[in-house]
Amino acid sequence: MWVVYFIQNSISQKLYIGLTQNLQRRIKEHNSNGKKYTTKNGKWVLIYAEAYRDKKDAYLREQRLKSHARGKQELLKRLTNSLLETRIGEGRS
Repeated sequence: MWVVYFIQNSISQKLYIGLTQNLQRRIKEHNSNGKKYTTKNGKWVLIYAEAYRDKKDAYLREQRLKSHARGKQELLKRLTNSLLETRIGEGRS
């Protein structure tokens, strides 16, 4: 099973879209302190995930979300209540 996922940083509010076969392990990696991972401050929180049986289908979905701003924005509209609260003076990217 392949998973396309959205995570959001608890401090910066930044969003990240990724693809993995092991979602639990991948989120742990994002939250590790190693240089090659995405954590500097805050914690990455799972916001949304879609499961696919085929890697090619999952990869195409991930690429569409990353490259087509409108598709990403439409999905984010549906997830409004799932996104972390924005702090005063900070915006969502």
